[in-house]
Amino acid sequence: MHHCPYCGTNVRDNESYCIKCGKKLPEDIHERLTNTKIFNKNWYFPISIIALILLISVFYYLFLQAQTSQAKELYNKGEESAIDGQYQEASESLKSALEHNQSFKQADIALSFVETAKNAEKDMEQATKLLEQQEFQKALSLIKEAESSLVNFNGDAVTPLIDKLTEKRNIIKLEQLKYELKQEPDISKLKTLLWEGDAIQTDEAEEITATIRTRIVEYTFSQASEQLNEKQFSDALLVVEDGLKYAPESEKLQSLKTTIEKEKTAFETAQRQRIEQAISSAEKERKLNENDAIELMSVNVESDEQGKVVVKGKVKSVATIPINSILVEYELLNDNEAFLSNKVYVYPDTLYPDETGEFEFTHFDIDQNNQTDIKVDKIKWYTEQ
Repeated sequence: MHHCPYCGTNVRDNESYCIKCGKKLPEDIHERLTNTKIFNKNWYFPISIIALILLISVFYYLFLQAQTSQAKELYNKGEESAIDGQYQEASESLKSALEHNQSFKQADIALSFVETAKNAEKDMEQATKLLEQQEFQKALSLIKEAESSLVNFNGDAVTPLIDKLTEKRNIIKLEQLKYELKQEPDISKLKTLLWEGDAIQTDEAEEITATIRTRIVEYTFSQASEQLNEKQFSDALLVVEDGLKYAPESEKLQSLKTTIEKEKTAFETAQRQRIEQAISSAEKERKLNENDAIELMSVNVESDEQGKVVVKGKVKSVATIPINSILVEYELLNDNEAFLSNKVYVYPDTLYPDETGEFEFTHFDIDQNNQTDIKVDKIKWYTEQ
């Protein structure tokens, strides 16, 4: 089959012109064997449209890539600002990042955190004002709400903010602790305040809790000593053991506990038997150990921070054997007239030859008076032989 070499239409061998395009056919029959079609110009338009669409797609893709890249840069800038606590700057950067890429999920989450952080800072500012007004619970509630709003966030920007909230909470609790201590709390309240103070991890809080613990020790010592003087040994032990829960390292309470236990044993066995001590030394030494084993070195009346009367003294063992359970009986004088008698034990419980011991008692029901004086009436002790 022969074809027109110009439009590809089938032609006969004896035809000189193409019946379709009208062009003269080549005389060489072999040139009519090739089916050559002239490109249809009608295809120019759709091809041009397709090329234009492809070109626009490429440019749009490059535009999106540029927008995404710029959005990432703005996101990184906003993240750095958030880590530095510059939340306003961070908010502006993250909003710009979302304008460049509305589907940027990380930027959306970061912006949510920044807005939450800004609110948390406002809460801290309000808490500071409430603290100045001594509205401690309201201030702590604000801090708690701010901390709760951050539970769903984590990362390098969140940690500094949580640290700031923790610091603010500790400051509020510390100021509340100081305020309540000024209200002269009872022993039950002091124990609660000690627990609250231990929960605050600051140096100042440690100093305050040390003061509270000292007050608990002094109160416990006084209460237990009164029970002991009345021969209420079990009650005295309960008081001391309760105090040791709050001051387990108190040598004063440990010594008093030992004294109570020994006094209890001595009291219970005193009715059943007498223990005769073997005397191996001369009569003078025996009398010394039994009658003159203690030398009163000093005794005075002072006042504590609350203006309460505190009796302090120091004794020395001049015995030749160990002595224990040393009991000092004294009277408080006002204008040379006795108005109160009391007993207090020396600590440590056991004194060896030439060792010294101390005694101290706080009278919580007596305020210091310049006329208050002290007189030691008697000192008692036990020997171990």
